[in-house]
Amino acid sequence: MADAGNQSCRMLAEDTFSFLVCVFHAWEEWVGLGQVEDYLSFLEYLLWVFTPLAIVFILPFLIVILLYLSILFLHVYKRKNQLREAYCNNLWDGARKTLATLWDGHGSIWHGYEIHGMDKIPDKGAALIVYYHGAIPIDYYYFLANVIIQKGRTCHSVADHFLFKIPGFKLLLEVFSVMHGPQEECVQALKNGHLLGISPGGVREALFSDETYPLLWGKRKGFAQVAIDSKVAIIPMFTQNVREGFRSLGTLTPVYGGFPVKFRTFLGDPIPYDPNITASELAEKVNQAVQSLIDKHQQIPGNVLRALLERFHTKYKAE
Repeated sequence: MADAGNQSCRMLAEDTFSFLVCVFHAWEEWVGLGQVEDYLSFLEYLLWVFTPLAIVFILPFLIVILLYLSILFLHVYKRKNQLREAYCNNLWDGARKTLATLWDGHGSIWHGYEIHGMDKIPDKGAALIVYYHGAIPIDYYYFLANVIIQKGRTCHSVADHFLFKIPGFKLLLEVFSVMHGPQEECVQALKNGHLLGISPGGVREALFSDETYPLLWGKRKGFAQVAIDSKVAIIPMFTQNVREGFRSLGTLTPVYGGFPVKFRTFLGDPIPYDPNITASELAEKVNQAVQSLIDKHQQIPGNVLRALLERFHTKYKAE
């Protein structure tokens, strides 16, 4: 068979192109190139199927990388300003403003982030911000950045205990005044005139809420008691499409997504301090206020494609 092929090639030697074609086909038959093409086609099919899946699970890790890059920046900043630390009470102001600008830029580019009702955040004095918790509360990071940029203030935050156990996060949490949430500490922060952000749903809401946006607060009313003890107003907050940016299927499945959907944060009217209301009644009142923001600004169920298309709406019209 090989001899016949060689003779055929010699007969076509006068035609260089035909000779090369003949040699290629002889080599293709010898190495089994047809099988290689089958393997490549199968590999192409696997890439076509699994690449989108890989992307939606990898993108959330980019947020973690951004957080660690922020931590690295803080360490470098601290190293360069060690001498100032002993003489300056506002050592971290420059670092906070720099990181706030970077995170605000990320929100603007990736999510077209907007915030509505920023005038409801006081320029001075305390207030408690209560918000809906997405699978990843990246909208809250953008909100914190805007408070620093627009109000020149640092909003203290209450976070779950597990966040304090993540390696390397200690400095970041200290610089941005994050606490694990004892009521006494929260009350003291508010009495000192600070802003404080709390999500009553917390990790439970992050993992088990879904595209229908149910509030999973249970019977939690500690945040309401904090507001009563501090005698401060409560400002409800909700971000449109936060569940379409990142999603969770519960504890057995990691968070996935990272889709560049449109984010709009809405701040509701402040609920003033009322000495005649109980913690349970106030908690229910705040729950209804956040639910009202969801009902007004979020189409149920949420849809990723629709949320992506909203990036092209140049102007938002409130209902």
